[in-house]
Amino acid sequence: MLFSDRVDAGRQLANRLECFRGTDVVVLGLPRGGVPVAYEVARALDAPLDVIVVRKLGVPYQPELGMGAIGEDGVRIVNPDVVHLAGVGEAEISTVEARERVELERRALTFRGNRQRVPVQGRTVVIIDDGIATGSTTRAACQVARAHGASRVVLAVPVAPVGWRELLANEADELICLHTPANFFAVGQWYADFTQTTDDHVIECLERRAAGSDVGAE
Repeated sequence: MLFSDRVDAGRQLANRLECFRGTDVVVLGLPRGGVPVAYEVARALDAPLDVIVVRKLGVPYQPELGMGAIGEDGVRIVNPDVVHLAGVGEAEISTVEARERVELERRALTFRGNRQRVPVQGRTVVIIDDGIATGSTTRAACQVARAHGASRVVLAVPVAPVGWRELLANEADELICLHTPANFFAVGQWYADFTQTTDDHVIECLERRAAGSDVGAE
């Protein structure tokens, strides 16, 4: 095992990201599993923490094939090549977007409550997940952060498969990963404890960081 749990992974990743301490950086965790990792990074860097809530837009008859992604504040990214090859029209895209936006807004409200989204316009954004498998969610997150006005996008994860850089090379300005094991099958295989992160845990991480009550926390 590379990590005992997500806290351990976050602390190891924070050591790698120490160069961002003291800069105008925002740490964004992908819910749910990326948030406990991101929390440790944000705490170490003394940086604001937020979630980045994204939803993939799947081709109607082949949902696993992404034709774009959406984020908060009406952000929508569409891949014209996939749309063209799949023969999808604007009406179909809008239908998929409407469905996914309901879920996106529900999740954002659940995680953030009444707190405002941390602004990223003109700032360096460090996007964190607990690992990368297919890369589809992290790709969407990078695109959404860019659309929200981030001046620099850094994608940082504890573990990913060999070849992940080629997969995501065009999505972020910098790609950081602690381990790329050759025999990678799933993110969870590299954690001793990969218990599913709950909504309540995500909310707790965000609230503690927002309140500054994590100083000296173990």
